[in-house]
Amino acid sequence: MIILLVFKNNDIRLKADKLLSDHHQVISVSSSLEAITVLKSKNICLIITEIDIGDIDGWRLARFIRTGVLATRESVPIILITENYCERITETTARMFDINKVIGLSEVPYLNEIAIDVFKSNTSFVSLPRILVIEDTEDTADLIVRMLKHKFSLEVARDGAEGITKFTKNKYDIVLLDIQMPNMSGDQVLEVIMSLNPNQIVIAMTAHGTADIAELMLVKGAADYLQKPFKAEQLRKVCDIAITREDFLVSNEQFSAKAIALVNEQEKFDSLSKVHHRILDSLSSVVIELTLSGRITFLNSAWKLFTGYSIGESIGCLFTQFIHSSDTACIPELTNKFNFLTKVNHGEVIKNSIQVKLNTNAEEYVWCEFNFSPYYDLDGGLAGIAGTIDNISTRKEIEDNLKHLALHDTLTGLFNRHYFDNELHRIADIVQKNEISSYALLYVDLDHFKVINDTQGHHQGDIVLKEISQLLLSQINDDGTLCRIGGDEFAILIKGITVTEAEKLAELLCNTVANSNFQFNQQMYKVSCSIGISEIDGLENNADIYLQHADIAMFAAKEKGRNRYHTFKQNDETTQALKQSFDWVQTIQSELISEKMLMHFQPVIDLKKQKVAYYEALVRLKIDEQIIYPDEFIPSLEKAEDMSLLDRHVISKTFSLMQCNDQLNCVAINLSAQAFTDDRLVGYIESQLIKYCIKPYRVIFELTESASLSNITATQRMINSLNELGCAFSIDDFGTGFSTFSYLKQIPAKSVKIDGSFVKNMQIDSTDAALVKAIHGTAIALNKETVAEFVENKEILQQLIALGVHYAQGYYLGKPMGIEVIDKFLSDFKVADKFSP
Repeated sequence: MIILLVFKNNDIRLKADKLLSDHHQVISVSSSLEAITVLKSKNICLIITEIDIGDIDGWRLARFIRTGVLATRESVPIILITENYCERITETTARMFDINKVIGLSEVPYLNEIAIDVFKSNTSFVSLPRILVIEDTEDTADLIVRMLKHKFSLEVARDGAEGITKFTKNKYDIVLLDIQMPNMSGDQVLEVIMSLNPNQIVIAMTAHGTADIAELMLVKGAADYLQKPFKAEQLRKVCDIAITREDFLVSNEQFSAKAIALVNEQEKFDSLSKVHHRILDSLSSVVIELTLSGRITFLNSAWKLFTGYSIGESIGCLFTQFIHSSDTACIPELTNKFNFLTKVNHGEVIKNSIQVKLNTNAEEYVWCEFNFSPYYDLDGGLAGIAGTIDNISTRKEIEDNLKHLALHDTLTGLFNRHYFDNELHRIADIVQKNEISSYALLYVDLDHFKVINDTQGHHQGDIVLKEISQLLLSQINDDGTLCRIGGDEFAILIKGITVTEAEKLAELLCNTVANSNFQFNQQMYKVSCSIGISEIDGLENNADIYLQHADIAMFAAKEKGRNRYHTFKQNDETTQALKQSFDWVQTIQSELISEKMLMHFQPVIDLKKQKVAYYEALVRLKIDEQIIYPDEFIPSLEKAEDMSLLDRHVISKTFSLMQCNDQLNCVAINLSAQAFTDDRLVGYIESQLIKYCIKPYRVIFELTESASLSNITATQRMINSLNELGCAFSIDDFGTGFSTFSYLKQIPAKSVKIDGSFVKNMQIDSTDAALVKAIHGTAIALNKETVAEFVENKEILQQLIALGVHYAQGYYLGKPMGIEVIDKFLSDFKVADKFSP
């Protein structure tokens, strides 16, 4: 079946084409003129059209087809689609124009089924109006049928009873009722008909009528009156008038129903609109609509709460008029986004967001976030811009506070390390690009500040830091930036200053700090500072190098005696030596982290049992295939205050070896002085004991006497914590400071290791022998065991045995060795050879 689609509305045409093309051959055009061209050349089986199709509408196109002048036969079925119509008027009009079917847009999805049905039946839009003729005279009834059969469909009843029976079974547009009939008169039949359908059109007919009879029939409900005999024109006219009246009454009823429905829908819409307005006005966000040029067309009540401006005075204004003068930079960005929105393709959803400061009528501003996107009219065209505006003043305040916290030190209020690092890189970059001549970097480190923290507590130390920060700040002009980059470390970046001027400033800062006093509890404290200076000259590719230079120069100032400054210079011997030292520390740190560490173990002999009691763990580093001993790298780590790194690696490495080697029944591990300021070390030791399944009694920790005395309180606390874990503790190198005898009782150590400098000479030096004897005697008195180190020969060993010393170690008894040779050592160890007199 070939179907012609005539639709000016492209969307409906495409939809109809898609529905029909799978089943039929479809020719689709968009105007009546195109349709006529097709109809002149092709025999179309079915035409589907809408009313508005160009110069010739759908109704007239149907009449043109029915003329029979086209290639398509004049009786081709026609389906008309209309958006809105009144059923009765449409039916009447369709009958006049000989349309087969009229449907609304809502029936388009069923178009294929409708098309097939219309094509098969090929009937007119509606059947002819139906007339029931109730007439007992056969000639009169036949005459009526002949006169009306071309315009109406007629049925005849020969008396009143038959007429009522037919009426109850079928629907008729008109009833032609004879008044004078036998058995049941016309007025009786009329009463029954009116009782069944008060709106039924009845035309009364009589041959012997008077005005009284006519009036009676009209009163009882007849629509018109016709007196016999009548002419054909008279009968047709009365019937046409009656059917037209019926069309009017039905159409009026349908219009009334549609009007009521529209009123109801309007009331619903108004009610819904009021609800929507209440919802919009209850929102805390501003809802706004703008034209494509940015003029305001709609606002809800939140606008007045935000800005103080009324909706009335704001409608029609450009949105940009309400942007605060301090935020005018956002106007081009906003305008660009609006322009972009006007260029978007149909159907794309594009959202934009921008933060703006909106004016208030109190001559202030409120921070807002404006989220907006395009919206479209009913035809799909870009209509404007819609969005929401939220008050983000509180959020901006929080963000500003967070930004301030992120860039400032909470104690002093100065810029912090994060800000300094970013600023240093920024400055180095602009100097390298020759955008500015030079900058100077001053690295300030306080001298002996730790004394205040240790004696007065960190709270008092914080007070001093705040006062010193203000002292430093008072000496720096607007071209300088002061940052706190560490506990008692500060950095100053100064723009456009020569090295000579930087040195003068550094001297001023040193004097300012040194001349200040800090008093706590009737005790006066003085603090000084050491300052390193480096010039940011744009010659370095890495900005961190400038900080490294200043750091080296600061250490040089400390080595020179503190309370002074030093300037980094590439050819300066002091800074070059320090730089090499720092490089060495970095190498050591790297080797430690990469586990290039060796552990050797020296046996400690129980002199009474004459066998190995335990081993002392001794660390070595392997760098560039060379063995580096502790005396070569520990001083550098101590200077860099990074001994805690070594402590942890030695503990972990030793425990791992103990786990895998049963020969290491008990091991002594040396701790640095810095270990006793590391409040997390005990927790680390405990975790490693658990990790490697080491019983605590198998571990002895050693600390040198001098380190113990530097902070005896911390030493006591650390030893007590280790003892609680189950580990033992020993004092190493005891006797180097003889005044420490009085402190020995304060330290809960299990054993005392007599300093080797006394032991190795006791054979030839009576004073050293006496000191060894005294140390041993003091330890015995305090219920502690003694360990003698540096036992180099049999004579020294015999002297120690004679004194009653408990343990000994030294090259005579066994050198430090790798774990792989301990078994061989034990098998070769000849007790008789070593201990025989």
